Amino acid sequence: MMASPWLDVLDDTIQACATHDRQDLAASLRARRSDLSGSGVRVLVVGESGQGKSQLVNGLLNAPVCAVGDDLTTSVPAVVRHAPSPVATLVTGEAAPRAIEGPAPEPVAVEQATARANKATGVVRAEIGLPRKLLESGLALVDTPPVGPPAAQHTRTTLSLLPQADATLLVTDATRELTAAELDLLGQVLRLCPTVLVVLTKIDLVPGWRRVAERNRARLARDGLPATVVPVSASLRLAAARAGDAELNEESGFGALVRYLHQDLMGHVDLLRRRSVAALGHATVEQLMAPLREELDELRQGGTEELTARWRAAGRKAEELQREAARWQTVLSDEVADLMADLDFDLRERTRRILREADEFFDVADPARDWPQFEEWLRDNLKSVAETNSNWLLDRFEWIARKIARQVAPRQDVVPESLLGSAPRDHIGELRMPNVERFGIGQKLFVGMRGSYSGLLMFGLATTLAGMPLINPISLGAGAAFGAKSVFEERGNRLKRRQATAKTAAHRYVDDFFLTYGKECKDTVRMIHRELRDRCTAVAQDLRAEIVETAQRIKQVIDTETAQRGVRSREVSRSMEELNLLRRRAQALAATRPVRGLTA
Repeated sequence: MMASPWLDVLDDTIQACATHDRQDLAASLRARRSDLSGSGVRVLVVGESGQGKSQLVNGLLNAPVCAVGDDLTTSVPAVVRHAPSPVATLVTGEAAPRAIEGPAPEPVAVEQATARANKATGVVRAEIGLPRKLLESGLALVDTPPVGPPAAQHTRTTLSLLPQADATLLVTDATRELTAAELDLLGQVLRLCPTVLVVLTKIDLVPGWRRVAERNRARLARDGLPATVVPVSASLRLAAARAGDAELNEESGFGALVRYLHQDLMGHVDLLRRRSVAALGHATVEQLMAPLREELDELRQGGTEELTARWRAAGRKAEELQREAARWQTVLSDEVADLMADLDFDLRERTRRILREADEFFDVADPARDWPQFEEWLRDNLKSVAETNSNWLLDRFEWIARKIARQVAPRQDVVPESLLGSAPRDHIGELRMPNVERFGIGQKLFVGMRGSYSGLLMFGLATTLAGMPLINPISLGAGAAFGAKSVFEERGNRLKRRQATAKTAAHRYVDDFFLTYGKECKDTVRMIHRELRDRCTAVAQDLRAEIVETAQRIKQVIDTETAQRGVRSREVSRSMEELNLLRRRAQALAATRPVRGLTA
């Protein structure tokens, strides 16, 4: 025997719920499938408080099965089925309000069942059985708690019962037209239970009920709500039942309502099943597709914007680092060139100052006597010059290194560790005393005798003209004076020669220091320059390699996430296509001729 199409759709819907990890929906649909497998038809009676729902059920069954009164409000569902004899039970327990079937019954009198259920605590529903012809074919009427803002809990209870209903009677009285709240309720009912009849009650109390009924029909047609309006009067129905008046019963409108229930509903059970499954399938698919739509929107919107921005920023940073490398190398070369020029000028200026002081010293000092003192002074001054120049070189280079470091890697120390230990040596060699001619006693006697001979001879010859002898007191005095003058002049000349020799030796010594120390200083500058350049280059390369590696990792993450999003997007799209196909199959079940509508 082939399964009904609606059963296949329902089974596939249950499978879809399980596939999308919605076990709650799957359990609800399995319970509904069990109900639909039987031959019974469940009709919910819903409406706002005071509209006559309970009295409508009483009128249909011609029995006071539901408690009515201005001070009574239905708080739990009352399920009325066929039974060979009147019976009523109260079902208690922790079962959810939507579960019409359940254990734990408590027998009570039929007339007291709903009144006790509405007042008792812990009661899930009241179940009533009556021997009525209307119920023999499997029809079950469910009187539900009222809906509306004053009774939010009751509203949730009633709406939770709609997925289990085969048809619904929306009850409204004839004292007014359908309100916005009732129209909204009707829309919710149609989404879960597409077979709905609007029952207009209390027509016996409103002379103009026909006008209200027509306006309700026009409003329903204008809003596109497929529901038929049936006016009834429970009071006339009960009165007709007591009097056995068939004409009054027909005037009450219950004849048409009973025909609707008995013929249009019970005569088209398979059609009701189709429409119920169509509504259930549509509602379930919507619940399953809602999170898929949100996920698909998120997947299509991306989500890698931050990673892409970081990747692009890393690329820009690597390019900027490349440009900075050429810039700081130029700056380093310029700074080193300026440093070498400044160091050379400073060294030359300091040594020239020392030479000037040395010349001034030997203008008055005798090297033969003061050379040891001069030697110590000169060595100390040259050592001071070397230390000052070396310290300036290191300080200046450290400043250059810090300046370059701020351009290469502000957060890293790129100053070479050997920078402070790379000072040039002073290269102060041994200063030997120059070979100076000393003016001894023998040399003084020789020079004095040579000078005195000239004076003696000159003045002796002059005095002979006066008749005096060649050697006389005058010539002897002149000879002594000339001899002393010659000794004095020779001593001065010899001092000047010694001073000149000392100056030349000092100049030669300072020049040797300047050349040797200057060469060592330049070598030190070039060595530190190379070391600093290599160090900065290595740091820049490490930074660039780190940036490139980071960019590659980010790009890999972007590619991976993009691929995963693509795969997931295709999976979600495929799931949505499957659900759309399931929804179209459900809609196709409802695309059959509707249950015949009734007119007043």
